[in-house]
Amino acid sequence: MAYSEQHLTRIREIFFKKGILFEEKKMFSGVCIMLNEKMCCGTHIDKISNEILLLCRIGEDKYESALEDPNVIPMGFTGKPMKGYIFVLEYGCNTKSKLNYWLQLCIDFNPHAKKSKKK
Repeated sequence: MAYSEQHLTRIREIFFKKGILFEEKKMFSGVCIMLNEKMCCGTHIDKISNEILLLCRIGEDKYESALEDPNVIPMGFTGKPMKGYIFVLEYGCNTKSKLNYWLQLCIDFNPHAKKSKKK
């Protein structure tokens, strides 16, 4: 698993401060934060650039406007972007306020997110 423990700690601190209960699950070569049994956000290190990325599930309504930010790229592990999911580059979440902004978008979308079907 390639992820930054320091970046994950920063994410945890914001969730703890907000009083939000969450679970951590290893996936996507990193760690995902699960909220209400749904993927909310996560972190991993890109294998090519070696950059720490913040995975955000923000929904399709916010997707296009988020991509206008120069620090945001579409999330796509297979080469095909997944609508509603983005990666925020390291510089785009390097301060507490920037990280909080992106995490709050994820938290706000979570009640509308669909749960994955159990296998």
